Amino acid sequence: MSGRPLVMGVVNVTPDSFSDGGEWLEPEAAVAHGRLLVAQGADLVDVGGESTRPGAERPSVEEELRRVLPVVSTLAAAGVAVSIDTMRASVAAAALDAGASVVNDVSGGMADPAMVALVAERGCDYVVMHWRGHSAHMQSRAVYDDVVTDVRSALHARAAQLVAGGIALERIILDPGFGFAKTAEHNWALLRSLDTLVALGHRLLVGTSRKSFLGKVGRAPGAERPPLERDVTTAVTSAYAALAGVWCVRVHDVPTTMDALDVAAALGGVAQEVEPR
Repeated sequence: MSGRPLVMGVVNVTPDSFSDGGEWLEPEAAVAHGRLLVAQGADLVDVGGESTRPGAERPSVEEELRRVLPVVSTLAAAGVAVSIDTMRASVAAAALDAGASVVNDVSGGMADPAMVALVAERGCDYVVMHWRGHSAHMQSRAVYDDVVTDVRSALHARAAQLVAGGIALERIILDPGFGFAKTAEHNWALLRSLDTLVALGHRLLVGTSRKSFLGKVGRAPGAERPPLERDVTTAVTSAYAALAGVWCVRVHDVPTTMDALDVAAALGGVAQEVEPR
């Protein structure tokens, strides 16, 4: 472990996200939440206008733009580092114009053929997630010969395709896609093998925050933790990811994560790269 990973705080500007849908739907509330996440220690804020929970329906392009652009532009103007969470090149382009510096695409450029050319042209950092289809159908595709080998191979191949499409190698950030076309067992297997994904040589982003597999751990069927009670389990997995050498963790609750990363840094014998809180 060479230092603590970055912390990406989540701002869902949606009515239907699985853990906080509707809470930050109004631009003023979303901006205030983004500012709070930064004050709590987030290094960048991920703004998204489309829920990717299993079964979610997609908003129109116009609606997605209406949700995210005021939030991105206001936060960026205030000096906040912003990533745009979108699968659409048109939304990514507008958000980059509004001040975003990272495109976080859960489809890795597979949902919109125009995305690769856009990212190559803009030269921005690009988060590429392991993806097997849109939310309405993805859980039916949670079938693997060996989930770690299959996800690793798919990410490696996709990164090569993106480089061939003109995206600079150093701009590509990989994400194993916890909860996306994955069962709980798949998620745990990937978490245990983060070092093999880090070994691909790209920066790695991990987003376990409030995912359903964390609600199930240690609980009997039917007694799972609801999403808002998964921040401690999220923080534990974030600390584990830090010790595996990931570049960034994406979380809803920043304070518990920062505490967990302090512990991970102490365990790893590494001084924090931030001012003490």
